[in-house]
Amino acid sequence: MVEVRRVLDAIGATLLTAVRVGADRAVRDVVIVEPGHEDEIRAGDLVLGVGVTVHAARELVAVAARSRAAAVLLKPPYATEPAVTKAAETGGVTLVEVRQQVSWAQLVWLLRSVLDAGDVYHTRDTGVFHDLFALADAVAAVVDAPVTIEDAHSRVLAYSARQDRADPARLSTIIGRRVPDDVLHQFRAKGVFRKLGKGTEPVFVPGQPDGTLPRLIVPIRAGEELLGSIWAIVPGPVPPGRAQAFADTAAVVALHLLRLRAQADIARRATSDRLRAVLEGGEAAPAAAEELGLREGPYRVVALEVHAGDAEGRRLALWESLSRHHGWRRPLVAELAGVLFAVVSERGGPAESGTWPWLRRVIADVAHDEPDLLVAAGGLAGTVAELPTSRAQAEEVLRLLAGGALRGPVVAYDDVWATLVLHRATGAVPLRELVSGGPLPVLLAHDAEHGTRYVETLRAWLERQGDPTAASRQLHIHPNTFRYRMKRLLEVTPIDLASPEVRLALSVQLAALRLHREDVVPGEQGG
Repeated sequence: MVEVRRVLDAIGATLLTAVRVGADRAVRDVVIVEPGHEDEIRAGDLVLGVGVTVHAARELVAVAARSRAAAVLLKPPYATEPAVTKAAETGGVTLVEVRQQVSWAQLVWLLRSVLDAGDVYHTRDTGVFHDLFALADAVAAVVDAPVTIEDAHSRVLAYSARQDRADPARLSTIIGRRVPDDVLHQFRAKGVFRKLGKGTEPVFVPGQPDGTLPRLIVPIRAGEELLGSIWAIVPGPVPPGRAQAFADTAAVVALHLLRLRAQADIARRATSDRLRAVLEGGEAAPAAAEELGLREGPYRVVALEVHAGDAEGRRLALWESLSRHHGWRRPLVAELAGVLFAVVSERGGPAESGTWPWLRRVIADVAHDEPDLLVAAGGLAGTVAELPTSRAQAEEVLRLLAGGALRGPVVAYDDVWATLVLHRATGAVPLRELVSGGPLPVLLAHDAEHGTRYVETLRAWLERQGDPTAASRQLHIHPNTFRYRMKRLLEVTPIDLASPEVRLALSVQLAALRLHREDVVPGEQGG
């Protein structure tokens, strides 16, 4: 990650002035927060106060401080108002004044360039990214138009200067670091991505009625593989010679993207090794957590497993999907014993990558292509030291999911803790010993010999606390049929259902049969 002071130094004092320097926190993202939306601020954010008043600026700084934001950026005169500076000093947050003549859009581009050049694909060798941004400027000079370099999933890797000639769609693309869905749909409907996927020639897209400017797009290929594309905003059709020169730059960009991929693979392995150390605990865990930037909780460990087909290949595809297609820019994922474990934050909503609500939403999308995917989330880990416990809980839930004792595909420890307690308790002794006493062996043998369903009838009675209407509804039979079955099973073997101890013992035995899924031969149980 890039620290806030490094970002401010990179932009320079001609555009930004630090009014009050607070904690030098790592920068997570650049966010524009309008009044009334302060709850969107997250730890590490560079918060841009657009359209604020003095009161709103003070409140923005106060919320940013509580959220442990990296800095708040305001235009004159708000950054130097006493009430605002006092709020920054009280909260310990960095307060920055933006020069009046600097547009917010221009500032977003500058900040993004600093963050992207130092952090895209989460590698520490930033030279290749500086090269890629410089290459974007060179390509822009060739085509005489502002460009973006994007990967195969329409995620922005680098962009040139001169974006002041861009349109709102380009601005949204740079701010969001990927092409917005509505813009993607617009170009997909015109067959742009189909042409890019099959050919090597530039694709020209005329301007649109909504104000979207014309584009000249060239695919970036390595052999048959599409690595990405270069998008130039042009005033109109480009002369053939200039278009061909633009297309020729794709070969150079392809070499850079291949280098990026190699570095990303190395960085991913390093991240995986560190995360594995954190999840296993031990002496190396604190240092590994520090290197990963794991400081503030709460977290949750999530286990993801695919049980059918080429499991190893599909786990890798799932990893790639999370990190590239779904935009988790710093995926905390490691593989242990054939299972993928992800560490996610409990804070944040479904739109914020790397959070549990976001991962649940992504899994719902991925499940269409991975019907055999099982996902088990451990309990909350308030600190890094508690992550191994959350991992163990996730593993336990995953085993029950795989064994059919729980229904998925997504199950969280918080929702099934009672089942896990029963699983642990009933697993303390061999199943055959646990179910050998009392009336249950008699009912098991009777069901096996006569095809009756007395065991499931007894289970429904216990689960519904003796309510025949609710129990019959659970079994999808008429209440009178349920009452008849209860009468007959009590004739087969007497049961003192008025005794709390008898009901508890039977519930434990039935839970053991359901959770451990072991065949119990009725003839060996006695009775």
